[in-house]
Amino acid sequence: MRKLAIVFTILLMAAPAFAQAGEEPPAPQDDFLTSVKAAITKHLGRPYVWGSSGLKSFDCSGFIWRVMFDNGILLKRTTARKFYMTLPAVPEEDRYKFGTIVFFDNLKHVGIVDSESMFYHAQLSRGTNLSPLNSFWRRRIYGFRRIPVPTS
Repeated sequence: MRKLAIVFTILLMAAPAFAQAGEEPPAPQDDFLTSVKAAITKHLGRPYVWGSSGLKSFDCSGFIWRVMFDNGILLKRTTARKFYMTLPAVPEEDRYKFGTIVFFDNLKHVGIVDSESMFYHAQLSRGTNLSPLNSFWRRRIYGFRRIPVPTS
């Protein structure tokens, strides 16, 4: 939360400079997604350990929980199924946008969409990584949810 307040303060101070240059200041949503990407990147390459939520190892829902926690979203550490039930739905047109949470295998696995063709997750055989959203994974998709943007 404190990070977000600092970002908003910096944006407010920088707004006149953007106006003079004829550019728009970055939207708070863009800053939030940049921070989400940084948290994901920081935790890539860690081994898979069932029930773990970092910092040295993760399971799939622990990885998602850690990325949200690192960005000021304070939810109880839980399973993929409970994340699905508590997080907000995603409009169909936003399903494959970066930051959308994707659920697989009847809510037994979870990851974060990077793009239409890639997603981040903690995989038993490879740990935390970026994987192709290929036919193997696409046919296992159960649904999508949105990472809630923290309010200041």
